[in-house]
Amino acid sequence: MAIVVRIDVELAKAKMSVGEFAERVGLTPANVAVLKNGRAKAIRFSTLEAICRVLGCQPGDILEWVEDE
Repeated sequence: MAIVVRIDVELAKAKMSVGEFAERVGLTPANVAVLKNGRAKAIRFSTLEAICRVLGCQPGDILEWVEDE
């Protein structure tokens, strides 16, 4: 996958648990795991906005493009 999700890095910076993060964003912990593990095929802009609001970051802090080998 060429897009890597770095939510775990931002969660560590914010010292926030996955459970607290999921609740504040409005996602289930299972859906947070799907995002963290790179299994998500899409993300809604409203969800991305909520993630950035809760973590106090920019979309580029969470999403990274990595060239496929």
